Amino acid sequence: MIRIENELGMISITSEVFTNIAGEAATNCFGVKGMGARSKTDGLVHLLRRESMSKGVSVHFNEDGSISISLHIVVDHGVNLRVLAMSIMSEVSYKVSTATGVPVKDVDVFIDSMHIS
Repeated sequence: MIRIENELGMISITSEVFTNIAGEAATNCFGVKGMGARSKTDGLVHLLRRESMSKGVSVHFNEDGSISISLHIVVDHGVNLRVLAMSIMSEVSYKVSTATGVPVKDVDVFIDSMHIS
């Protein structure tokens, strides 16, 4: 949880807020099929539904007041993975910092699977 204090009072932002914003920003990028999570039972990567999207996002609170975000995604077949990852990093960083006022130190994108339709 991050606490921001000013002359009017205090604002507390939980990690769930950051995961929801980051997950939404990532899945809105062209070429992203959705968030992914590796199953502990079979070891396979599963595409997460919208309501459990936050399982594919983890947030780390840094000592300097910034946050670091890790995203596990499933992508569409045929997209340029490097360009897609750079786009996601930029979009997630911008959306999270704009919505919360908290600086984003880094965004790590893990492409766990490719969806072939």
